[in-house]
Amino acid sequence: MNFVVRQIKPELCSQWFLYKHYAKRKPNVSYAFGIYDNNGILVGVCSYSRPMSHTLVRGAFNGEYQKNFLELNRLVVNEGLPRNTLSFFVSRTLKLLPLPCVVVSYADTSQNHHGYIYQATNWAYTGLSAKRPDYKIRGLEHLHSATVADSAGRNDRAGVKSRDKSVKKIEILRHMYGDDLYVEERPRKHRYFYFVGNRTEKKDMRRKLCYKEHPYPKGNNVRYDASFSPEIQLELI
Repeated sequence: MNFVVRQIKPELCSQWFLYKHYAKRKPNVSYAFGIYDNNGILVGVCSYSRPMSHTLVRGAFNGEYQKNFLELNRLVVNEGLPRNTLSFFVSRTLKLLPLPCVVVSYADTSQNHHGYIYQATNWAYTGLSAKRPDYKIRGLEHLHSATVADSAGRNDRAGVKSRDKSVKKIEILRHMYGDDLYVEERPRKHRYFYFVGNRTEKKDMRRKLCYKEHPYPKGNNVRYDASFSPEIQLELI
């Protein structure tokens, strides 16, 4: 393939995340990568960051690898690229991450995604994410549910006393945001892990993973509209 994959500045991804990816919002980004065609034009982006789920980071390996945990949180490319471009892109980005590290990523069932790109690049599949509520604020839907929930901990003004922390949290959020707060059931997602390191490190990560591995899920994927064309961005030599 006549493509080049390199680390890029996160700001180069903004239009891709806001207008081309189905989530239509910018995530936190620790590492961003671009794939350039043989004309030096950016044709896709991929980003990694610290997972939003603190519970996952603490529990996936019984407290180990917490400092070496990343999430592949965005992957989007132009339409019409050659077959296997996505798997080539993801494989190259994984080789550019710091060693060792654990990477988690998700395929959204609400978008009829099954994670075929992760299957093609040999990730470990660990089933569906748990059913959870998503906290949302009218007019601020771009905020991740975890960000909204964390704001309750930083602004505990409700004075609510309860043994049930989830009850306390939602009452604090109601106090903060009033009727603008609403709750939706979070779509369940297929969860995949990838282990980056030498042979010994990868074997240790797989052995200590607390989730059981399952056969890859199958089904018909539905493509979302990714026709938006970001401003042409050239590779800087």
